[in-house]
Amino acid sequence: MMNTDYLVVFIGMGIVTYVPRWFPLAFLSRRQLPQWLIEWLDFIPAAILSALVLPCLVTAGDPRHLELFRHELLVAIPTFIFALKTRSLAGTVILGMFLFWLAGIFL
Repeated sequence: MMNTDYLVVFIGMGIVTYVPRWFPLAFLSRRQLPQWLIEWLDFIPAAILSALVLPCLVTAGDPRHLELFRHELLVAIPTFIFALKTRSLAGTVILGMFLFWLAGIFL
């Protein structure tokens, strides 16, 4: 049997998820955005990905502490350079996996 509290939480979570996505879409869809804003918005996915990945590359332990020479970071640097130069997603993934495998063996 479903408790009404669960239903209220379920509906509330739906509203909290839907409104922040709908509001900008409804508000900005009828407007012409300036070019500088469009270019700035293009950086958001890279900034979010960097914010998620960088702490995993430079911190370790519990509690977390800074550790700059982790093998994950040592693998990420050449993989990132390869990705910038080639723009190849498949090549970057393969190189990153290969370097991570090598680091696991030798480091």
